[in-house]
Amino acid sequence: MELLPNNSPPIEFPTSPQLFLGEEIIHFSHPQHPLSQVDLPDLFTCASCKEHGAGKHYTCPQCDFHLHDFCALSPPALKSHPLHFQHKLLFHSKPVKGGILTPKCDVCAKPTKGSTFRCTACGFQMHPCCALLSTEIDVPTHPHTLEILPQAVQYPSNGEYSFVCGECNRKRSGRVYHCPVCGYHLHAVCAKNMINGLQANGIKGVGKPSMLGTAAKVASQVVKEFFGGLIEGIGEEFGQALAQNMTRGGHPPRA
Repeated sequence: MELLPNNSPPIEFPTSPQLFLGEEIIHFSHPQHPLSQVDLPDLFTCASCKEHGAGKHYTCPQCDFHLHDFCALSPPALKSHPLHFQHKLLFHSKPVKGGILTPKCDVCAKPTKGSTFRCTACGFQMHPCCALLSTEIDVPTHPHTLEILPQAVQYPSNGEYSFVCGECNRKRSGRVYHCPVCGYHLHAVCAKNMINGLQANGIKGVGKPSMLGTAAKVASQVVKEFFGGLIEGIGEEFGQALAQNMTRGGHPPRA
């Protein structure tokens, strides 16, 4: 299945790596071996953006190394992207560091753990896969063209997410597409799964950490930083206890 922008030229990345033997490329992130293009239904993690994928991608036959097509062929910059036309976006092979919380993509709201397209003027960033989305898209699961909602409409003043996605039947953060004909809504992160091969290969529910596990990791990191790493050995245990107590509506445990 393929997702295509509507009423605008397709967003395609030019081939930036050196072409080698037609179906193989030499990529800067793995210069020791050529990468071969394959089309397999198995789940993989992209070594560039650190996100999952399936289907067509580039891989090293000698190593456990995989790249999405769009990550392998990403250009150094994107100009006038429809989701951020104000400034040029530069390709960064490593994520932003600093702070307790992991930076997130401004399109799908998932963490950015690897390569991103980033705006140096305002801090906007998005995954390479999200860069293949546009303001209007046609998806194989819906008969009408979908339009992306303005952020002001998407996030009301009460802070609650208003729209249930027609694909995952959930409310969540991230940009949302809607159908002006029938009121159907689709998360950008669900639209992305139609690009990275997950939906086409029947892979669902990947990368959904539990609220308890996420809270425990954050709490553990706070403990470690606050005490300068002196109680690193008990940080995770304290974080689990703190997260469990918080989810039950209680108070943080006493040290």
